Amino acid sequence: MRTALVTGSAGFIGYFTSKRLLEAGFRVIGVDAMTDYYDVALKERRHEMLLQSPQFIAINARVETPDMLKNLMRDEGVDVVVHLAAQAGVRYSIEDPKSYVQANLLGAYELLEAARAYPPQHLLMASTSSVYGANTQMPYKETDKVDTQMSFYAATKKANEAMAHSYAHLYDIPTTMFRFFTVYGPWGRPDMAPIKFAKAIYADQAIDVYNHGKMKRDFTYVEDLVE
Repeated sequence: MRTALVTGSAGFIGYFTSKRLLEAGFRVIGVDAMTDYYDVALKERRHEMLLQSPQFIAINARVETPDMLKNLMRDEGVDVVVHLAAQAGVRYSIEDPKSYVQANLLGAYELLEAARAYPPQHLLMASTSSVYGANTQMPYKETDKVDTQMSFYAATKKANEAMAHSYAHLYDIPTTMFRFFTVYGPWGRPDMAPIKFAKAIYADQAIDVYNHGKMKRDFTYVEDLVE
């Protein structure tokens, strides 16, 4: 049986990724720090559902903890790594940039060092559509230059792309980066627009609209993304 390591496994995308890997016959080791950026009870419930499978192992730990991931990959014989753990949120990166340095930059470094020491068959890492920043050329393409990030969150994810590219080149680690566009679906993040809108409608409250209603978004259904 092949083993997959999923960081951020109690997160929205991490939960569905872990679920799909279990369905595909993988043994899944899920690492999550259960941070309180949003309701921890929601994250705990996602892990509870995954733990119904005997092939799922949950580990409560921060990815930036020195050598934690390296030791885990050494001990568990990991075949595939899906790195989804991160401090998310564009606006919150203005309020608490240090948390983005710790989770996104140091966390990615620890993950890449672990992959260098114990190379997986494939390393998959999450980036974000926010890296396109001030780019006005539509539609966005993977080959577009992404040098104009407009938030510190986006800057840390662009740094992750560069870090992963260098490790893939230097140490021959098969690596794929994914730039996710706003993801929606069941068990989603309560701070994201679809759930915020639904809650406001249910409570007969006004919906907050930014940029005079001229904002445009691309949404991706979570199970389509995972597949």
